[in-house]
Amino acid sequence: MDWMIYFPNLHIQLENVGKAFYIGDFAITFYGIIIAIGMLLGLGIAYYDAKRTGQNPETYVDLAIIAIITSIIGARLYYVAFRFEHYKDNLLSIFNLRQGGLAIYGGVIAAIITVFVFARVKKLSFPLICDTAGLGLILGQIIGRWGNFFNREVFGGYTDNIFAMQLPVSAVRQSDITPELAEHIINIGGVDFIQVHPTFLYESLWNLGVLIIMLLIREHKKFDGEIFLIYLFGYGVGRFWIEGIRTDQLMLPGINYPVSQALALVMAIVAFVWILYGRRHHKNPPTLGIKNPKRTNE
Repeated sequence: MDWMIYFPNLHIQLENVGKAFYIGDFAITFYGIIIAIGMLLGLGIAYYDAKRTGQNPETYVDLAIIAIITSIIGARLYYVAFRFEHYKDNLLSIFNLRQGGLAIYGGVIAAIITVFVFARVKKLSFPLICDTAGLGLILGQIIGRWGNFFNREVFGGYTDNIFAMQLPVSAVRQSDITPELAEHIINIGGVDFIQVHPTFLYESLWNLGVLIIMLLIREHKKFDGEIFLIYLFGYGVGRFWIEGIRTDQLMLPGINYPVSQALALVMAIVAFVWILYGRRHHKNPPTLGIKNPKRTNE
């Protein structure tokens, strides 16, 4: 295996980027470590925001335990549903998460359903929980995308822009190498490389911008749920653009259009319209720290 990752136009050469380290014969992947760090830091920011808004922060610890499990299941089911041809001859491989194959949209959808049910059972404010948990969700995505860097996945087509990334052909899935990438294969020191858009980096930086906007607006929101809608809109716009240049797209059957790109567009439009409507017509005051102590999540 060739472990090099180069960014030629940034003059960065990483010669030994492994995918895992070993304890005995057991491999612990950097992908898993980064996802775990993202989850923990996401919980941390949600916990802090809960205290800031006068909620019970332990609510989010309880929610996280459930939502992490359901989100992993949702992310896997979403991926398998649109790549079922890879699993139909060996159904047990569906349960082998160590081979990869998690789709973030499936995780987000499962998380929203989990929060809705959790809020109904606990008799809490669903929009307020979404605002608080949304901060943790996008922070987790910002960090978690770097797991794709170590896995040499989630990249785009050929580019020679400032962020262009070179990966050894032997280190990536052959199904992710498009004809365009194949035409631009270069040989460096006897090793064949493809040169790609680092779309994981684009998404991580885009989401960082969305998180900053969410943090800036949360003190000025007009209604509970608005911050989460800003997440849906901002993430949807970025994902629509980024999905269009990825080489590992999940396609809608029959029309051969990227399902995540279609979902991103619909999500962004619905969120934008909802924000406009909410800011004009919502009459309930939002929860802003100790200003509304009666709306605390117990």
